[in-house]
Amino acid sequence: MGKRDGRRGGAVGNARSRRFVRALPALMICAGLVFDLVTPPAVTAVPFFAAAPLIAAPFFSPAGTVRVGVVSILVVLAIRVSDGTLAEVVPATDLLTLFTVAALSLVINRVVRRGNEQLASARVIAETAMRAVLPTPEDRIGGLLVAARYEPAQADEFVGGDLYAVANTPYGVRLVLGDVRGKGLDAVAAVAVVIGAFREAAEQELSLEGVVQRLERALAREGSRRGGLDSMEGFVTAVLAEIPAGSDMMRVVNRGHPEPLVLHADGALDVLSPTAPAMPLGMGLDVWPDRSDEWTLPAGAMFLAFTDGLSEARDANGVFYDPAARLRGRLFPGPEELLSALTDDVRLHTGGRSTDDLALLAVGRPARGQQERRTTVKIVRRDGE
Repeated sequence: MGKRDGRRGGAVGNARSRRFVRALPALMICAGLVFDLVTPPAVTAVPFFAAAPLIAAPFFSPAGTVRVGVVSILVVLAIRVSDGTLAEVVPATDLLTLFTVAALSLVINRVVRRGNEQLASARVIAETAMRAVLPTPEDRIGGLLVAARYEPAQADEFVGGDLYAVANTPYGVRLVLGDVRGKGLDAVAAVAVVIGAFREAAEQELSLEGVVQRLERALAREGSRRGGLDSMEGFVTAVLAEIPAGSDMMRVVNRGHPEPLVLHADGALDVLSPTAPAMPLGMGLDVWPDRSDEWTLPAGAMFLAFTDGLSEARDANGVFYDPAARLRGRLFPGPEELLSALTDDVRLHTGGRSTDDLALLAVGRPARGQQERRTTVKIVRRDGE
């Protein structure tokens, strides 16, 4: 199932649910009428009629809620007139109850609508902020081919803690992809802090390790300003990379993030496991100095980073999606085609039931046109070496 098919299935399900909810108040009134006809006069069907406007209140317009309440009252009134019990105490009390419930339903409707408007406004603000700090990068940066995707777990929502950025700097192309713990406006604030610090540090710091430390300090400052790390969502897993111009080498620093991949032009694949595992950013536990691992990114190869929305996606049997196993041996014309195939494949794996946001970033070195010998050399470099 592709992206469009998964969303189409969800849209059909939502449309059916909406139709059922729209019909439910009328069904309750009909059920009340039938119940009243088949039961003795002493048994009241008022609960069915009272339920109709209460069900309509959260989902109907104010006018629709009023109409449902009025119909319920008129049906009960007609029943009592027809059986001649309108003047009795119990039927009069039933009508008074229905009037009260109808009025209460209108109040509930107004409260729900006001809450929905506030929620929609907050979502628009958050989505606008997210798009401002997380723009789609250019498809070619510093001579490299670039593609990025943000796939929210819920269609048409763009508020989460996944982040990415690519910058062309005097030290080469530098990039970051990360995942903030949490969602909502606090996560958007943390994304803004990390992206802002990265854009500045990427231009100024001599080493990739220096960029990482700038991000660490930025999160610590913001956490102190807000009164603690919890208000900044606690921590950010991230992978940072540096691809110098005119070289097949690349440097990678991984701070507690899923291991990125290098896909070679012949279908081979490398999993870039860090030499020394490190804690996520923002935890205040950076006891060991950051170290970058060096890998080769030859012509025709692509670097792929992703959040755990990919590696922790499950199928119906609870089996995790394994990007390395699914991509090994496959060939893609470029980063954009890679990400399109990947998002389609993960939706096929999950059946369109994504539970976490997904961010993908692919950077490819254009092929030189001749066959290259694939070598991957791993070197550990410490600060100051």
